[in-house]
Amino acid sequence: MQFVNFLSGTTCFFLLLISLHLFFAKNGNRKQNIMLSILLFSRFGQVLNSLFITTGQAEPLSVFFQFFTPFYFAAPACFYLYITGFVFERRIITKRDFFHFIPAMLAIIHIIPWPGSAPINWNLIVNELHAEGYLSLEAKTGLFPSYIHFLFRPVLTIVYLGLTWLAVIKSRVLRKNALNHTAQYWAIFLLKVATFFQLLGLAPIILRNIKLPIENSIFVVINCAALLLILLYALHKPSIFYGFLLVAIDWNKNEWKDKIVSDEVSPPEDFTISDMIRVPKALSLPVKKFNLSEEQILLYVDLIKKEMEDNCLYLNQDLQIIDLATRINIPVHQCSFVINNHIGKNFRDWINSYRIAHFLTQYPILVDKITIEAIAQEAGFKNQATFYNAFKKEKGIMPTAYFSQGENVSGLF
Repeated sequence: MQFVNFLSGTTCFFLLLISLHLFFAKNGNRKQNIMLSILLFSRFGQVLNSLFITTGQAEPLSVFFQFFTPFYFAAPACFYLYITGFVFERRIITKRDFFHFIPAMLAIIHIIPWPGSAPINWNLIVNELHAEGYLSLEAKTGLFPSYIHFLFRPVLTIVYLGLTWLAVIKSRVLRKNALNHTAQYWAIFLLKVATFFQLLGLAPIILRNIKLPIENSIFVVINCAALLLILLYALHKPSIFYGFLLVAIDWNKNEWKDKIVSDEVSPPEDFTISDMIRVPKALSLPVKKFNLSEEQILLYVDLIKKEMEDNCLYLNQDLQIIDLATRINIPVHQCSFVINNHIGKNFRDWINSYRIAHFLTQYPILVDKITIEAIAQEAGFKNQATFYNAFKKEKGIMPTAYFSQGENVSGLF
């Protein structure tokens, strides 16, 4: 029992810490951060209440069970809006989205101690929950009948999980190799994790139907252990842990994300005085030296170039250095160091050189069909100004002058 309490307490600590950090985080998208914060806070409440149930503590359960009930009913909607927000690149909540929170409003009505309502027997509730979890809950916990917990809540969760998978499948994000985008990779990862926990939650039902009852404490241990393992996995994925859980990176400002992380010192071509005011001081720091052997450096150079060229990562307009480092599983600062000092360009200029080369190969084919700007966009450039500045920096002249001179594209690299 002491091990169960320790594991539950550790899990609660991390869930509460990250959820509060997300709620008050200044970086990232405010709406997305709050959605994920509610999800983790809801999971924190489930683990905490499970701890009270296994230890038979009716008094604290009477407070926390009611307090977390609205969060339980808001969590499925938050999960759906959070995942689809990344998949479809939506960063705001519309008025229509608030209809998803009607179950949470009903849950608030349910827990209000209305005048004339019968007193709640929390000792009976603890005993029923300890016996077979929510499936055995027959005692009333508020205004509505007990099936609001043992039937409506799991059905709501399964429905929203299905709707989320349906939206992801319809978006074809899994088919078109769009997971090069770190945010979409994180959304799919979170969706798979949620599906795992939902299937795990169905395990007690299946086991009891085949006459194999298992104590709830075992499922508490399994859930807590799985959550901690997933957190450890995220710690080894900097784009996940620092980009979406601790939100140490402002992933809404894609143009600067790779520079903030990797201490790049060269500003982009469309740099302005107003940008200078907002650029972190890290951009002006000298390049750090790392204890890498010549063999490691050569290996990293080969890995970086191979990953970039074989998968055409430069075609992704939102590509950041943290994405590249994650794909080849090396630290971001070492990846930046190798690119700057052994490939000879900063990350932005380096990927732009690939994009210019791709543009020059596609231009003779597509020039009669679409505009130069459209071809540049297909090559990975986000806007016209960035393309023209990058082209002039790479070739020394503007595209029109380049083609008027009849230069060829061979020997670009």
